[in-house]
Amino acid sequence: MIEWDRVNELCSEIGEDDFAEVVELFLQEADEVIARIAQESGAAVLEADLHFLKGAALNLGFREFARLCQDGERRAATGACDVDLDSLKISYQRSKTALSQGQGKADAA
Repeated sequence: MIEWDRVNELCSEIGEDDFAEVVELFLQEADEVIARIAQESGAAVLEADLHFLKGAALNLGFREFARLCQDGERRAATGACDVDLDSLKISYQRSKTALSQGQGKADAA
């Protein structure tokens, strides 16, 4: 679910304090986008939102969530709005939980 090597790499690159800020900012922005995509907004907006989430998720090591975002983004790019938002939201919540529970243990992973 979490690509711990990526988490450790990012933390090493920017330092623990900046890493904590990046995580906080990502989660805040992702929470807002997740809430927004639950509303009907059209395929183009859905595609843009999923693209944003995918990129941020990959940067933070949210592997499964990023894959679901990419799949949804591809569907939305064809004009489809029938993305499984429930699975996307569940994956996001699980990823958040896994990151918060494993952050202190990430170096051991």
